[in-house]
Amino acid sequence: MCDIANENNNNPGVKKLPASEAVGTVLAHDITEIRPGEFKGTAFKKGHIIREEDICHLQRLGKENLFVLNIAPDEMHEDDAAHALADALMGKGVAIKGEPREGKIDIIAETDGLLKIDKDALLEFNMLGEVMCATLHNNSVVRKGQTVAGTRAIPLIVKKDIVEAAVRIGENAGSIINVAEVRKPKAGVVITGNEVYYGRIKDAFAPVIKDKIKAVGGEIVGIYYAPDDEKIIEARLTELIEAGADLLITTGGMSVDPDDVTRFAIRNIGSSAISYGSAVLPGAMFLVGYVSKEARGLIPILGIPACGMYAHTTVFDLVLPRVLAGEKVGRRELAELGHGGLCLKCPECRYPICPFGKCS
Repeated sequence: MCDIANENNNNPGVKKLPASEAVGTVLAHDITEIRPGEFKGTAFKKGHIIREEDICHLQRLGKENLFVLNIAPDEMHEDDAAHALADALMGKGVAIKGEPREGKIDIIAETDGLLKIDKDALLEFNMLGEVMCATLHNNSVVRKGQTVAGTRAIPLIVKKDIVEAAVRIGENAGSIINVAEVRKPKAGVVITGNEVYYGRIKDAFAPVIKDKIKAVGGEIVGIYYAPDDEKIIEARLTELIEAGADLLITTGGMSVDPDDVTRFAIRNIGSSAISYGSAVLPGAMFLVGYVSKEARGLIPILGIPACGMYAHTTVFDLVLPRVLAGEKVGRRELAELGHGGLCLKCPECRYPICPFGKCS
């Protein structure tokens, strides 16, 4: 049996040859072999280079004639095209996995980090036709060796001008697929609220923050508790910066209640570009700010509202890796999270294998 469409007869990219004359040519289609009760599968794959020892096998399968590739000067074989496409797509932190298979190449992460996709350039690439690339979602946290994208030429033989156009798109974009390294933070934490500070309720924030910082390979340089007092919160944050914190996290005190003053204390220590409020549930009252220290650059501050105590996954989980990858998160970035920013509150959280935070 031969898995081949009738259109091959009229395809200028292939030609028909007697099997006995096909040595050294490239097979343009799969050939299936059936041995009743023993085997059913592919005996020869599309792209296989015919060898002398294959001729008898092919003839036993009833293949007296074959369709083989007839590549014109202005055309490329799918595997050669796949290499060119992958090279055009790849930026920092990614690599090709193995050799092309049936015109497809996988692109993998070379390091743990944050996947960054130029979505506009990817769309332009995929609009060309005859070539394609599929990726994981932008801003996905990925591990070394993980497949982050796959690209291929769709037909067996593709026009060179299509591949060249795809390469130009990659060149113009600088790169389309990158994995940004996520730094390991030294986090300083201030847990605010009179009810916790005075021991009226047990703190539930500290273990959550510790686990999330540990998950990104970071360390906690200090955890302070503070009442709802601007000056005290301000002093604790300043002490943590002096202790070497390169990431500040505050919890609580983010609502419009008159006792919730955490965001004002953050402003008082010289934070710039403060963005209060996100288009994410849970986490609408989230805050991002930055403190500039001459010798250390910008120190990000993330203010987590009360939802961080009881919700397994919040806006904090979406923003933290982006901040640690060196991205400046502000009003626009928090607003863009609205598409996909509604947590489904599944009984068993499977994040990140879910729609949460997956914007288009």
